[in-house]
Amino acid sequence: MLQYFKGSLAFTALCLAIGAWLGWTITHDVAGTLGIVWIVVVLGVLEVSLSFDNAVVNATVLRDMSPTWQRRFLTWGIVIAVFGMRIVFPLVIVAVAARLGPVDAVRLAATDPVTYERIITGAHVGISGFGGAFLAMVGLTFFLDEDKDTHWIAPVERRFAGLSRISGLAIAIVLLALFGISRLLGADAALTFLTAGLFGLVAYVAVQAIGAVMESDGAAAGAGGAKSGLAAFLYLEVLDASFSFDGVIGAFALSNNLFVIALGLGIGAMFVRSMTVMLVDRGTLTEYRYLEHGAFYAIIALAAIMLISVRVEVPETVTGLIGAAFIGLAFVASVRANRHAVALEDAVPVGPGGERLRA
Repeated sequence: MLQYFKGSLAFTALCLAIGAWLGWTITHDVAGTLGIVWIVVVLGVLEVSLSFDNAVVNATVLRDMSPTWQRRFLTWGIVIAVFGMRIVFPLVIVAVAARLGPVDAVRLAATDPVTYERIITGAHVGISGFGGAFLAMVGLTFFLDEDKDTHWIAPVERRFAGLSRISGLAIAIVLLALFGISRLLGADAALTFLTAGLFGLVAYVAVQAIGAVMESDGAAAGAGGAKSGLAAFLYLEVLDASFSFDGVIGAFALSNNLFVIALGLGIGAMFVRSMTVMLVDRGTLTEYRYLEHGAFYAIIALAAIMLISVRVEVPETVTGLIGAAFIGLAFVASVRANRHAVALEDAVPVGPGGERLRA
């Protein structure tokens, strides 16, 4: 198992070293330096604990990608996840919200972290609208699939699979949710929330459209489907971004320093990718049949929490516990199903030649 986490451990050591240097630069004090290093560690641990469902969902896409694109997800993807989502994305929000240039946004983050934090947290409504809508589409699409024949919570999932024949049902559900929640907000916040949610829907549809086009082109050229190329990579990056929105904002509970947050969340993002590769290589999703279901239930729960958080504050701990609960219950159900399958196999009589006799 350690082989999967060698890169993550090396990256962690580098981030902690940078954190120590940053802490000394800011505080010029051993205790202050250790305090900042500790915050980096805590942020990394929280990101990992809150993102296991992300790793499982990533693995469902990554297992169908070619080795080349798997490597790109681990190299280009980690650059996008750490540098893009944890540094550039917050700076873009600040630049747009405060109408600043890129250099001024960086200067504000470095010299006035209180104002920087206020601007980022003020963008929560738009971020939640986009991320919640995108994740809701991801979760609903998994269950609204008429070809889905493995069901964990069968009474619920069979009904949803049957409803898949209703065209555009997932989009209709998300639009109704966006509209209903927007009615609880003030005029300006409602407009921001609805606009961001619509862009979340558009982003999901756009990624799926790119995948469909590339799949048809790839099939015509004999080059394989979209999941072995750029479309799956784009889907994973947008999915990862949606998962990380809440983490980026929630990290301000521990620090308002852009670079400290980036180091801590970057460590977590690296470990999530290592876990994704391990799940794919070991065939964990195949061995534990309901683990994927648990992850998608967790995604729907996270989407709902993101959407309602514009009206009701939901602690990060609650979000993490709900996701962990779904994953844990799905794992236990998978183990029981495997044992039941083995027991049934053992109960089948064996013929004279050692073959299993079937009724």
